[in-house]
Amino acid sequence: MATLDKIDREILWLLQSDASLPIQQIADRVGLSNNPCWRRIRRLEADGIIRGRVALVDPEKIGLGLTIFVRVKTREHSAAWAEKLAEVIASMDEISECHRIGGDVDYLLKVTVPDIAGYDRVYKELIARVPNLTDVSALFSMERLKSSTRLSIPA
Repeated sequence: MATLDKIDREILWLLQSDASLPIQQIADRVGLSNNPCWRRIRRLEADGIIRGRVALVDPEKIGLGLTIFVRVKTREHSAAWAEKLAEVIASMDEISECHRIGGDVDYLLKVTVPDIAGYDRVYKELIARVPNLTDVSALFSMERLKSSTRLSIPA
């Protein structure tokens, strides 16, 4: 884990809130001049702490109004099978997240689609392309109460 000082944490908080902020504004807010601030941001990027800068898109406003959390179980746990799963997941744009988890479920997927028919297509493709799935079950989100990409950065 990288060591972050107070200024690094403030820079990260600001960039997580609005990655389009000009360097001058970030520098002013954290009490630095432009060049030291820019160097810190570049270091955070080089260290892999900042992985990228993106635009956050409202899924409902582009016709993706249904979010589903899909629980996946398997009896297959070989490295080759896990590679195949990762390859399939990476190729399916509707799946925005995949987590290997502990407990009675092996994987948890986050799927965003326009409607139930969209989910059905994702489901059918997943079970056709990934062998040895023993259970694929869906939890349909009724309402998004919070959605944030901002992380709480430990001191």
